[in-house]
Amino acid sequence: MTRRGFIAAAGSTLLAGRAATAQGRLQVGPGGFQPISIAITNFVPGSPADGEVSNGVTQVITNNLKRSGLFAPIDQAAFIERISNIDVAPQFQNWKTLNAQALVTGRMTRQQDGRLKAEFRLWDVVSGQQLAGQQYFTSPEYWRRIAHIISDQIYEQMTGEKGYFDSRVVFVDETGPKERRVKRLAMMDQDGANVRYLTRGSDLVLTPRFSPNSQEITYMEFGQGDPKVYLFNIETGQREIVGNFPGMTFAPRFSPDGQRVIMSLQQGGNSNLFVMDLRSRSTTRLTDTPAIDTSPSYSPDGTRICFESDRGGRSQIYVMAAGGGQAQRISFSKDDNNATYSTPVWSPKGDYIAFTRQGGGQFSIGVMKPDGSGERLLTSGYHNEGPTFSPNGRVLMFFRDPGGNAGPSLFSVDISGRFEQKVPTPGFASDPAWSPLLSATAGQ
Repeated sequence: MTRRGFIAAAGSTLLAGRAATAQGRLQVGPGGFQPISIAITNFVPGSPADGEVSNGVTQVITNNLKRSGLFAPIDQAAFIERISNIDVAPQFQNWKTLNAQALVTGRMTRQQDGRLKAEFRLWDVVSGQQLAGQQYFTSPEYWRRIAHIISDQIYEQMTGEKGYFDSRVVFVDETGPKERRVKRLAMMDQDGANVRYLTRGSDLVLTPRFSPNSQEITYMEFGQGDPKVYLFNIETGQREIVGNFPGMTFAPRFSPDGQRVIMSLQQGGNSNLFVMDLRSRSTTRLTDTPAIDTSPSYSPDGTRICFESDRGGRSQIYVMAAGGGQAQRISFSKDDNNATYSTPVWSPKGDYIAFTRQGGGQFSIGVMKPDGSGERLLTSGYHNEGPTFSPNGRVLMFFRDPGGNAGPSLFSVDISGRFEQKVPTPGFASDPAWSPLLSATAGQ
């Protein structure tokens, strides 16, 4: 599937109305955080044959908003009014009675040329004003993506932040007994749907990462001999070796412009950071220490990197200029002098660095500001690892391994530490990496 062919016509505004801003509707009062109460009506089918896809779109939108933790969809059994024509304004008193702050109506219609026409409206129940209204045309098989795009529109209007639902996650799918685990590269929608396998499982794969601006993934593969770093094109299925490096290669990750890959190369008992220009294939060394420097991650503006290093004796997080130079340690546990930090990753918004912290027999996922202040642990357990940010920087996904004969599973948690939940996958899963927002680059 190419983004170019996904939406034939999109973004047409339904009813100009007054686009009353809804930013700031999320409330934190004396009783704590209050999610937005929202009524999502069944999308009206344009014909009886459109009933199944209409119900599917409604369910995906409802599940997306509910899972975010920022919305509280009202049970449809409580609805007083049944919407049969979205071109007629709702009776807002019926929705005020339910204490709904917002109302979503929509319609799905099959066109004569076979395409689906999706329409939705978002209403402010209190003012009676339409906040958003769009229509989209797409091939029927892409109805779930339409539902995600509509979810993002609602999320943005009601919170003032970009959504993250029209995105994918690449991860390592794990099957078989623990001593003979088969690991395949897999990709899915952020809600666990549309799982697709990218490798066959004949070789071990690790640390997949998305390009920020193209349909490419970089990852490590252990085949015959030393591990290699590959580039994999999602749309064509083709892959190529980034380069042949002596020794072990770890944790490759793209630069924000997608033109470089930064990685850790082992040389003897230590490892250092290197960056490769993907156009010229020239390699530049960034660190030169007798320590283990690994897991580099760029800041969104590409000027700095954070990475993991044991140069001070224990694994900690450091920040330095993207071109190399002096590095500053930013991880300092206030309650455990023996705590170690690893797998740092910079938020797409630039405001946080997420990490894995080990201490006291626990593995925790947390965030801190780029200067090391404001450290906050979001979840702890026997073995949590590998955080990755959603495109809007609001949610983290990670994997948790309970030990024993069980295998790892994916989980997500809000950066406030609320709304932790398991992410459905076909089997065991590890090493998640979130894509950029697909619709933000639609048509490229």
